[in-house]
Amino acid sequence: MFDLPVQTKRQIRTYNKFRKELISHGFLMMQYSIYIKSCLNKEAAQGSINNVKRFLPKDGHVRSMIITERQFEQMSILVGDEDRNLEILGENRTIEF
Repeated sequence: MFDLPVQTKRQIRTYNKFRKELISHGFLMMQYSIYIKSCLNKEAAQGSINNVKRFLPKDGHVRSMIITERQFEQMSILVGDEDRNLEILGENRTIEF
C-alpha cells in the first residue's frame, strides 16, 4: 500500500516509476495504490518485501502486510465486482500487500 505525492512532474515520474517497478516484480493492482503479490510461503513474501525496499521512493508512505490465503479469502467486497486480477493469483498460500 502506498501514498506518494503527485503535485510536481518529478513526483509524478517517481510515482509512475515505483508503480512500474512493482508490476515488473509480479505485483498486481488490487485498488489504486494497493498492490498484491501471491507468494508460496512467508519466506518468499519477506523476500519480495526486501526487493521492494531496493526501489522505494524517498518521499511518501509505503507499507507492506503479509496475510495468508485463508485470511485473504475472508475479505468481503462491500460494493463493486471482484477484480479479474485476483483470478490470476490461483492456489498460492500467502498473499503480500
